[in-house]
Amino acid sequence: MTRQDISPLRADLKRRYAMTTGSTLRRVLTLARAPGTHAVLVLRFGQWSQRQPALLRLLFDPLYAILDLFIQAFWGIEIPRRTRVGPGLYIGHHGAITVSSGAVIGRNCNLSQNITIGVSGQGGKRGAPTLGDNVYVAPGARLVGKINIGNNVKIGANAVIYKDLPDNAIAVMEPGFKIISFAGNRSADSG
Repeated sequence: MTRQDISPLRADLKRRYAMTTGSTLRRVLTLARAPGTHAVLVLRFGQWSQRQPALLRLLFDPLYAILDLFIQAFWGIEIPRRTRVGPGLYIGHHGAITVSSGAVIGRNCNLSQNITIGVSGQGGKRGAPTLGDNVYVAPGARLVGKINIGNNVKIGANAVIYKDLPDNAIAVMEPGFKIISFAGNRSADSG
């Protein structure tokens, strides 16, 4: 492996380590058992194996496919190796993380649980999001279509983003609920 191959992985692990508290041993153990760490290791391995000569790919591609399947089945994290991902990726929690292979994720981005960064649109408008550097995607957020998310953007919980966001934007969902009745959930005859 070359320095070019190791550098993004080192940045991913270093960032995860920095976001963990406690003694050195505790931080290393937390890093080692975190689903986000496992997903990043498999992603970077898959990206590395894609750049190998055809003969080596015969050996490494089946291994990547098995490891990727485990990450999807056990942790619910799907980030295809064709996705362009900058160094310093942080995945805080596991579960229902889906990223399109056509997406681009910048440096030092945070992905939370239950998010989608996916393809949408038709014709020339069809595509996947491009995220800038230092983007935070909160739990439940959906980013869809051929959109550009600027640098230093925060996307709030359960927000649905389908248009471009400029640098330094904070995008949130409007108030999360509206009272439509005061009758309660009891039927008339349950009195």
